[in-house]
Amino acid sequence: MEIIVPIRQVPDVALNIRVNEGKVVEDGVSFVISSWDETAIEGALQMTEELGGEVTLLGIGPERVSEALRKGLAMGAHKAIHVLYEEGQTDSFGYAKIMAKVMEGRNYDLILTGKQAQDTDAGLTASMLAEFLDLPQVTNIIRFSDLAVDGMTLYRKGDHGTEVIGIKLPAVVTVNDSLNEPRLASMRGIMMAKKKPMESLSPSDLGMGAEELGLQGSMTEVLKFEKPESRKEGERFEGDETETVPMAIQKLVSEAKLAV
Repeated sequence: MEIIVPIRQVPDVALNIRVNEGKVVEDGVSFVISSWDETAIEGALQMTEELGGEVTLLGIGPERVSEALRKGLAMGAHKAIHVLYEEGQTDSFGYAKIMAKVMEGRNYDLILTGKQAQDTDAGLTASMLAEFLDLPQVTNIIRFSDLAVDGMTLYRKGDHGTEVIGIKLPAVVTVNDSLNEPRLASMRGIMMAKKKPMESLSPSDLGMGAEELGLQGSMTEVLKFEKPESRKEGERFEGDETETVPMAIQKLVSEAKLAV
């Protein structure tokens, strides 16, 4: 089974992200693979370990994206494709269009990726990619079974329970982070990753002009980023509920002006 895993490199949300003049300040920021995409890498590796085949990673963005790709290779992916691109104002539609260009003429059975990226939480790119490629898609899967080179059974987390869906390949599938626990790269894997092939492409290599890139090639525009306001620290009441409940009610009445 040949699986392509598009990944997104995002700012490490565990750090203090700074916003200045409506833009995220990248100086001093650490970047990581979006956690849902790490789950997709692990899922792809498990599939190829069962059926054979290779996992190819796809990353789009500036030079630093190669670091994320190398980490994925260290986890066990076999090769990578890096579209070297200073993103600017690129939305989900723009990314999907670039990915679709990369897929042209390539051999793959499955495109597996995270259900959304940690930086935008849009969750739109994979669906748009499936539309560009005219492929079936299933989103937000939490389990897979009955693996075969021409199809599988997917368990999708829906609004009212779990949906069980059979899908024929090739297809586009997105994963929920409850699908698995991504493996840690071993020292041997880190060393081997340095020798694994990474194909470098530019948008012009894909036949894409300036009108298809950045803000010109996007359907939406981010006007600005705003840092959420700090929430007031809460107050904890300890003791027997016969004492704490009246105390909490009194607090709500006196400070929040709630009617009782």
